[in-house]
Amino acid sequence: MSEWFPEIVYEDEEAGQSSKIPFIMVPEDQEMPKLLFVFESRETGEIEPGSEGEDVPVVQWDLHQYADMVVLKEKLPIDVFDQVRQALGLEKFKNAAEKGKVISQNIRSKLT
Repeated sequence: MSEWFPEIVYEDEEAGQSSKIPFIMVPEDQEMPKLLFVFESRETGEIEPGSEGEDVPVVQWDLHQYADMVVLKEKLPIDVFDQVRQALGLEKFKNAAEKGKVISQNIRSKLT
């Protein structure tokens, strides 16, 4: 496999796309990363001199890590997975799955 770096992309709103959920185009010979590292960049409100004496905003960089919930669900005991979900502000998996089934049934009933 050749070296590949995932790129997070958003749909083009001008082209009539409306989803706010980003996506990653995964080449056929690659796999979706199980973990993504993303830097958060924030200006601190301070400035410092640049290489030519110009004012340059001071930026704070914090590294965040995002794990694939499918991998966690497959690898963790359900009680530990539920602890992770709850730490992220999500419901326990069983409750969320039951609500998802109801939503899917409602959609199917409206399509028939």
